[in-house]
Amino acid sequence: MVTKGSGTKGKPKKKSASSDRIPQMRIVTSDVCAVCKTPCARGLAYLDRMSKPGAQGTGVPCVLTIPGRK
Repeated sequence: MVTKGSGTKGKPKKKSASSDRIPQMRIVTSDVCAVCKTPCARGLAYLDRMSKPGAQGTGVPCVLTIPGRK
């Protein structure tokens, strides 16, 4: 017959502060890139692609929208 342990579980594992949430950039569309005060190369390239007739896009990650960045 196999017996179980005394019923106590080990210490709960702690998560490190960095693994709780990883900051992510927001996805912005070409209208946001067009009025940006500090345009980046990625945004300008996306704005150029979207200015062509028939272009469809879902947006690009914006470096300026990382949480905690000033």
